[in-house]
Amino acid sequence: MKISESDIRRQVRDYLRVKGWFVFHVLQGLGCYLGVTDLIAVKDGRVLFIELKTARGRQSQHQKKFQADLEAAGGEYVLCRGVDELRERGI
Repeated sequence: MKISESDIRRQVRDYLRVKGWFVFHVLQGLGCYLGVTDLIAVKDGRVLFIELKTARGRQSQHQKKFQADLEAAGGEYVLCRGVDELRERGI
């Protein structure tokens, strides 16, 4: 069975909430910064911008630019393909 990005989003969101993170899904829309991440999570003053991808998924040019702009401003960007990657990062 093929896992979808929405499946990954649910798993990651639920995992983070169990770990005590305030997490929400961001919908791209009118006036939204192009390439904004799928999820934003906050805990104890730490803010994660999480882009979700399937095993074969790749970032768009807008997503790469958002990541570069965010990291240049000192933000924390996470490219995530599943809960295991968060665990490996100690999240």
